[in-house]
Amino acid sequence: MQAEAILEPATPEAESWPFVLDLLTPTIGAEIGDIDLGNIDEPTVKALRRALLKYKVLFFREQDITAAQHVALGRRFGELEIHPMISQHPEHPELVVFGHDGNSRGRENVWHSDVTWREIPSMGSILRCVECPKVGGDTMWVNMAAAYENLPDAVKTRIANLQAVHDLMPVFGKKMTPERRREMRELYPPMTHPVVRTHPETGEKILFVNEGFTTHLANFLELEPQRVGSDARFGELDLLAYLYRQASQPEYQVRLKWRPNTIAFWDNRSTQHYAVSDYYPAVRHMQRATIIGDRPV
Repeated sequence: MQAEAILEPATPEAESWPFVLDLLTPTIGAEIGDIDLGNIDEPTVKALRRALLKYKVLFFREQDITAAQHVALGRRFGELEIHPMISQHPEHPELVVFGHDGNSRGRENVWHSDVTWREIPSMGSILRCVECPKVGGDTMWVNMAAAYENLPDAVKTRIANLQAVHDLMPVFGKKMTPERRREMRELYPPMTHPVVRTHPETGEKILFVNEGFTTHLANFLELEPQRVGSDARFGELDLLAYLYRQASQPEYQVRLKWRPNTIAFWDNRSTQHYAVSDYYPAVRHMQRATIIGDRPV
């Protein structure tokens, strides 16, 4: 049995920040205070990016910003995507709007990273609560760099050169007509990304498969020769299920209880998230801006 890897706790006291920063867990998450996201200068933007890289997800309370300010905030960190599947704000197509109430149940309760089915997945997302239930509807995030770091060495060796296929259809295809499905398949074919990606800014190794969009391993048979019959296929499924389960470890997670005008800003390259769908029939309405990232390597 491999000795347990030690997660180095983050130490916000060792750095100087132009805002209040409270660490939420030893592994992931910080709450930022004494800041108005509708009016921040460039040094604060740079400090927020530095905090995001270190703590993976940042939470902000009492941010009563407009949709235009939300979009402008996202643009301080990069170009914004326009999502082809989720409803958009009528005046700001870069802002997706989604929610559930007594007429629909939440369906985001699966560990995932946003838009990994794109050739170039997102760098990060900025999500604001417009209306939230008093109880329930939390969101959880997980540090997938820590998840990778604590894998047994034998597993790290086994997955080092594996490639995984990411596809939008498992999540979005079920509500499409056959014609729409064919159209979206042509526009957004399945994409292959490394199972272990390297963070372009921190150099961290990250376990980059998720239950929402990763469908299979592209080159499993090339790296693990088939023995008999369908043995290799079962081996692939077992390995992928094992990798999915790494997101479920509480030691790598942080959980947010939403309030109206709470904002979460997360690094989509190094985290996954899970929206807890326990609030039906209460109302939960959210708005999100997503920043375009880079091709995983």
